[in-house]
Amino acid sequence: MTFWSIRPNVRRLGMAAGVALLALIAACRSEVPGLPALAARIEGTTVSGVSSGAYMAGQFHLAHNRIVSGAALIAGGPYGCAQSVYARGIVGPGSALINASRAINGCMANDLAAWGVPNPRQLAEQARGFVREGGIDPLESMVGDRIYLFSGMKDATVLPEIGHAALQFYEQIGVPADHIKRVADLPAGHGFVAQGKGGACSVTAAPYINDCGYDQAGDLLGFLLGPLAPPDSTTKVERLLFDQHAFVKDLVDHGLAREGVVLVPERCRQEAGCRIHVAYHGCRQSRAEIGDTFVEDSGYSRWAGSNRLIVLMPQAQSSTANPYGCWDWWGYTGTEYLTRKGPQIVAVRRMLDRLAATN
Repeated sequence: MTFWSIRPNVRRLGMAAGVALLALIAACRSEVPGLPALAARIEGTTVSGVSSGAYMAGQFHLAHNRIVSGAALIAGGPYGCAQSVYARGIVGPGSALINASRAINGCMANDLAAWGVPNPRQLAEQARGFVREGGIDPLESMVGDRIYLFSGMKDATVLPEIGHAALQFYEQIGVPADHIKRVADLPAGHGFVAQGKGGACSVTAAPYINDCGYDQAGDLLGFLLGPLAPPDSTTKVERLLFDQHAFVKDLVDHGLAREGVVLVPERCRQEAGCRIHVAYHGCRQSRAEIGDTFVEDSGYSRWAGSNRLIVLMPQAQSSTANPYGCWDWWGYTGTEYLTRKGPQIVAVRRMLDRLAATN
């Protein structure tokens, strides 16, 4: 005799409760609003990210460099750093496991330097190979782009040497030296640097925002976009939640949370042609982990209104394969993660297309 044959009424009650719960979840999900169509200007989009978000910003830039004109990598390293030559032909989680070891030991720590990891020249050749395969846009489109790189002197998570390798990578693919800005003289721990927000400058701890008396958001935006209008506290900027899963319906193992965030200046509701900046959070820095701290304390919203800048803040989610809610820079979403076919790159590109739509 089973438990359910002895207690049929309990079983029916449990099934009814389960159906009710599923209905409640469906109802709650249906209330997540869609991303608005704002007739934004998709050409000249810029991207930034911290930690895993830095790697994702670099990946998105190379994949779509025809429309992306600049990238800011904070506490990150060169494009494709974690990709092992042994992993790409492997189907399934084995590929990501091989890459993860390389990522931790060679692209965060600098323990594989003696074995040539990272190797900027080799990574540049790998990128050219992706171009030949049609996986990313031609690198020639990046010659006029601008690159901002940041490494904290006290960052023991992604060492400054890895940030220097990113600098060398961009030089290898032809970005002119005067189009690259590297900031590596602040005693910052691992995180996004803010002015008057976050923890002590040299500390590495949640929410991974460090107060070093430096307005990183303003500096990187100014370098990527050109001279900015000063912040204007009277300019209204909406913080909107939107349904990210509307952009992943045909994607498997995309790793995106249900809700994303977008900052929309009031003027961008009324005027077409606003620019877009995509800001990727770091590991353990999503809304599920720290609420709206990164959204509010990073400083992007201060600059958005006066500069007609829509700031898209997509959200990754934690899983068994990705327990810290990192963006995919080692292949947990599949072997195409570095290319335009990568699920997260596909989803964010669709978000940009939606923001650029007229209805």
